This record gives sequence, structure tokens and C-alpha cells, in this order.
Amino acid sequence: MGSQWEDRSKSHLNIVFIGHVDHGKSTTVGRLLLDSGHIEGHVVEKNEKLAAESGKAGFGLAYVMDGLKEERERGITIDVAHKEFFTPNYYWTVIDAPGHRDFVKNMITGASQADAAVLLCAANDGVNSQTKEHAFLARVLGVSQLIVHVNKMDISGVDWSEDKYKAACAEVSTLLKQAGYKPDDIPMIPASSLNGDNVFNKSDKCPWYNGPTLFEAIDKVTMPPKPVDKALRLPIQDVYKISGIGTVPVGKIETGTLNVGKTVVFNPSQKSAEVKSIEMHHTMVDRAEPGDNVGFNVRGLAAVDIRRGDVAGYTDSAPTFVRHDETFVGQISIMGIPKAVSVGYTPVFHAHTAQVAIRFLDLLEKTNKKGKEANPSFLKTGDQAMIRFQPTKPFAIEQLEDFPQLARFAIRDMGKTVAAGVCLKIEKK
Repeated sequence: MGSQWEDRSKSHLNIVFIGHVDHGKSTTVGRLLLDSGHIEGHVVEKNEKLAAESGKAGFGLAYVMDGLKEERERGITIDVAHKEFFTPNYYWTVIDAPGHRDFVKNMITGASQADAAVLLCAANDGVNSQTKEHAFLARVLGVSQLIVHVNKMDISGVDWSEDKYKAACAEVSTLLKQAGYKPDDIPMIPASSLNGDNVFNKSDKCPWYNGPTLFEAIDKVTMPPKPVDKALRLPIQDVYKISGIGTVPVGKIETGTLNVGKTVVFNPSQKSAEVKSIEMHHTMVDRAEPGDNVGFNVRGLAAVDIRRGDVAGYTDSAPTFVRHDETFVGQISIMGIPKAVSVGYTPVFHAHTAQVAIRFLDLLEKTNKKGKEANPSFLKTGDQAMIRFQPTKPFAIEQLEDFPQLARFAIRDMGKTVAAGVCLKIEKK
């Protein structure tokens, strides 16, 4: 079934739904697609029957996104699912990111491809550990445009109270300020995704609110500038072996254009090959530009030659990477480290699609409420620091001034995001 706004030639953007587990991400996406005419009612009815049978009544909308059997049984989102939808101004790919903490790795992949994000915050529950983690990650991963969906306004104890809504907004605003957003520029929508209030249809339950619905807020997002004039940078998310075609790397173009017939090099794998064909949303194209999610076939490379975390570029401006015997200097903010850390600490860095264990080699400077300190002996939660890092294996990263899109990283340890930062300077040998 098509939407009344369906038009694939419109500007294309990616949007991610983030927030704490059980705050209603999948239900919100399901409701948005249903009420805007992108899926038919009978699909949700069938899903609702399935949900009720497995003791999950009310999950019919969520099942639209949660296709995996394991997700239905556990009632949570594990993988990153993609669905298309259209608004009057744009053609969207919606990336439903998992909120459950076991799956934040997948959420990082989803958010690193997004132009805009909807942060869910349940009115009865407020800001939670993952609401925090996701807001920080979205900022670090370069998602500049945010919409806050204050969900579950219908729930008992909230009952569409303006005071409860304002309290939730105040709490989220404090968090967003810390993460580096400007809360005044961010729409905060009181809603009930389960009942469809203020998702696509305006609600009559909150006469005190006169802002946009979620659908309207999404349609008002501004198109980010496309860095087409920069060198090609395409982080590889997966590599497929497709019979009859060959090796097909998949990823989202960050900068530059990908053209059929040109030779690309994959770093740090240091393999190069000619681009035979490019496919986008099941259509063959001759070229693709920033923001496009593409699969492309490369001549003469085996699927094992390249891997997730590689970045593709042209040979005349090959993607930068840091070898295990080289270093880079970065600026980080520590969001939550259980105890103090110092030189030798080796957590996992997530940058674009790469995940590499990286060692804190030299602590150059730290800044906190007490002021600045050169060569500190340790770092703890709340500190900002300038550090020299050394990867344990080759790591594709760029300097902030050259390619901000590929300079940002999140640092994870023991299943949590502990810090976020940017690469300022690469020290090649």
C-alpha cells in the first residue's frame, strides 16, 4: 500500500528512534506508519492477535518493526530494522534502534547513519539510564536534529497532566544541555503512541499544548548540507557474498560521491577494487551521494578481503587509519566511569562502523569544575580530557577539521558507554 506522499525522488533522510527500553520506540514507529497510511490496519490486527497469544497484548504496533522471532518472544528490539515512509517534504528511512542495554552496539550503528533522531521519554518514568546514554551517543555520532517524544501521557498517574509533561520536559532539557544540544530549539511533544495521540493525529486531550504532532515535527527537520565536494568516505557496515554478483560491501556515504567505474581503496584493509555497480533501495544507480545507504559490487575482491569498520575512498585521497604502532590525540568527555582510570586503560572505541580496543597512552590534560590540570595521573566521571591514544589494531579515523563525520567516537567498557569524544590529530609514523 502506498502513501499519499510517496515519491522516491524527494530528498532522502534517515531518522532513528532512540530512548530507554520500554518507553515505546517500536510502538511509536508502528503508530506513525499506520496512521500516516504506510501500513494497513489488518497488518496491525494480525500482529495484535500474535501478541495476545504470546501474552503480550498491546504489542501489535511494536511488531511492525520487531520482525525477529526472538524479539517478539522477549518483547524487545534487538537488531536495527529499516522501514521507509514519506512526509510532504521528505522520503525517510526509519531506523528503529534497540534501547535494551545489551544491544547498544547495534544502536550505535543505527544512530551513526541518522540525520535526525526522535528521543522517547515516558512521562511516568522520566529520564532513565539509557535515555542519558542515547542522548549523549546521538550527539557524539553527529545527529544534530532532535525531537523529544514525551510518551505514555495517557498512563494512570499522568492522565494528560500539564504539570507532569512540564516536569518531564525540564528533566530532559537538563540532560540535553549536558549532551551539548540546545533544548529551546527542540520540539517536545506530549503523546500516547499506543492510542495515537499527537503521533500523526492531533490529540484533543491536551488543550494546553499547541505545538506540532510527531509527524509534523519530523516533516519540519531541515536537510543537512551534503558534503559532495569533499573526498569520498564510505564506512562499511557489512560485506555480503551474493551469488551471481560477487562481493557486495554495504554502508552509508558520509562525504563525496561514489561512482561506477572508479577504483576505491578500503582502509585499514588496504585492498582496492573497481566499483562495478551500485544499488540503492533495490534500484541500480550510476552514482550515489552523502546520506545514501548503498550496496556496491567490487571487481576481484573476496568477501574476506574487506570488513565492517573499513572505510572506502578513492586512491587519490585514501581514508586515514592509525596503525597499532601509531597514535592519535583526542578530546573526550567522561560520562560514567565506575572508578578512576589512567594510562593503560584499554576500552573499546566505536567510530562510524569500527570497533577497536584502544589504549590510553598519555593523559595530556584534564578539565573539570576545579579547573585545568596538565598531565593528570587519573580521570573520573565528569572530566573532559585531552589524551594520546594507541589502537591495539589498525583503526580508521579522521581528524575533526578534515572529516568531522568520521572523527567522532564513543568509548564503551563492560556493557556501558563510558565516554565520548573526537579525534583532533593523527600522528602518523
